[in-house]
Amino acid sequence: MNELLHDTAPDFDQPVAVLKHCHGRIRKQLATLEKLLVHLPEHGADQQARQAAGAVLKYFEKAAHLHHEDEEQDLIPMLRAVAQGEDAATLQALAPVILQDHKDMDAMWQDLHEQLTAIADGSGTQLSNSTVQRFSQRYLNHMEREESTMAPMAMRLFSPQQMAQLGQAMQRRRGILPPAAAIGERVADLRKDYGQASLDESEVADDPIRQFTRWFEEALKAEVNEPNAMGVSTVDEQGRPSSRIVLVKQFDERGFTWYTNYDSQKGKQLNGNPFAALLFFWSELERQVRIEGRVERTSAEESDKYFNSRPLKSRLSAIASHQSAPIASRADLEHNYEDVARQYGETPQRPQHWGGFRLVPERIEFWQGRRSRFHDRVVYTRQEDGGWTRQRLQP
Repeated sequence: MNELLHDTAPDFDQPVAVLKHCHGRIRKQLATLEKLLVHLPEHGADQQARQAAGAVLKYFEKAAHLHHEDEEQDLIPMLRAVAQGEDAATLQALAPVILQDHKDMDAMWQDLHEQLTAIADGSGTQLSNSTVQRFSQRYLNHMEREESTMAPMAMRLFSPQQMAQLGQAMQRRRGILPPAAAIGERVADLRKDYGQASLDESEVADDPIRQFTRWFEEALKAEVNEPNAMGVSTVDEQGRPSSRIVLVKQFDERGFTWYTNYDSQKGKQLNGNPFAALLFFWSELERQVRIEGRVERTSAEESDKYFNSRPLKSRLSAIASHQSAPIASRADLEHNYEDVARQYGETPQRPQHWGGFRLVPERIEFWQGRRSRFHDRVVYTRQEDGGWTRQRLQP
């Protein structure tokens, strides 16, 4: 009644063929259910019936669920990622039907599971003809939809690498391959070797601001994404650090300037401990610059000049936002902005709590990525007379 010896399955390097092979095994189990309907009234729960019921139970309790997960967690998402045009439209209409089939078939299986369990242990002989027929027909229609649409689509659209990805996911689900490492563990395997340029202490400028200007101009020419973005790290009264990205608005021999709300977290921390560290990272050029020093406020005239150069909405936002302070909702924030816009109109003045900070550098390190993590590092240190010394650091 039940075929105990399974035909040879294809290898997982042909994952779509494996999925089709699973359909063949499902059809065999459905045929066994049909035979049980005929066998039970005449022979009851004899050894053959018990063996057949046990085989059907074993398959639909485990293998069928793995097959559904293959489709739900891998095949359909991968198809959605690559399907375009008519394929995308077909998939958009078909995928919800496939997923609903899985839910409905699982519900019908629960009814059959109870009956087959009783048959397998010899305590029952009842098998609902109507449930078997509905279950079988739903599965047959379901498999036909997949074989006529999704399988051919995958064969057309998936690259060899995507086929390998699908096959590996199916093997992991079955315990054939070890589980994929969590993303937090895989980070250690992310590697990129650097080698675009070098940095020699004998070739850099005598002054670090001139060297920074040279690198900044090269970042602009290379169209680095936001070359003026820099990390600003400050510490609170307990010595606990915090960092954020801001945009440098000016740099010259006096230092590196940015503007913010003086009542923000960084503003309060700098008021209590006026030292900070800056970090520029230009990945396109495999470069970073670290800058450390004392922070001072810019003059009111400088802050006014920059504030008035900003777009109107940015000026209004600076007034409306109590930076770093909690607020109940985005709606409340928008309401604050509308109130400020009505109050100040087209000519808002700089509020006293908003202005510039300038980091006066005491140490500037230039880092150039090199092959095998043997990077170039040149550091400038300010001397008491205002001059600079420079030296190479080991990577």
